[in-house]
Amino acid sequence: MTILSSVKRASITAFTVVSLLHAVNANANPLEGLPSGTYNLDRGHASVIWKVSHFGFSTYVGRFNDFSADITLDAENFEKSRVTVDINVDSLDTDYPFPEKEDFNKVLAEDWFKSAEYPSITFIATSVSALDGSNFTIDGDLTLMGQTHPVSLDATVNGATPSHPFAKVPLIGFSATTSIDRTIWGLSKYAPKIGAQVSIEIEGEFLNKAK
Repeated sequence: MTILSSVKRASITAFTVVSLLHAVNANANPLEGLPSGTYNLDRGHASVIWKVSHFGFSTYVGRFNDFSADITLDAENFEKSRVTVDINVDSLDTDYPFPEKEDFNKVLAEDWFKSAEYPSITFIATSVSALDGSNFTIDGDLTLMGQTHPVSLDATVNGATPSHPFAKVPLIGFSATTSIDRTIWGLSKYAPKIGAQVSIEIEGEFLNKAK
């Protein structure tokens, strides 16, 4: 047997092993061993980011710093799981670098989002799809500036464990993304020059402290 043949056989074997591992991981239940129940957001490991086009020249990025979320997890029947989110509009943060000119975050919150009248943005899930590997879809109602419209999020279970390495309680971590047309909710200032379409990225770790 030549060295070239040995290398080819080793490469084929390695490829087969990797393929089998991918297949096993794809079929694995990411919630295995996790108890059902209420999971509360760990704010130290969570974020709500939004992105919008700035006249087509760049993508403007902001976030909300004050929010809460809870998951009611049904580990056996994942489709029965639900999530709720509540965001404090006045916690809007753009890291605007010119505070001597104006409090830009306050202007956005009060003038654009009308936070004095509508202090919260809420999302309440109405349905959750079955897991496709680690991926799933969350459909729900987003209430913004007093108007409620349906939104669908693409979500992923990043990981889960029955015992958090430090807190020693069940832990589950998610990522979720969606895109909305802000003008549907009446948040239409400067659209479409400041993009009507807003991308939203959510990260979160949730703990079951009842355990």
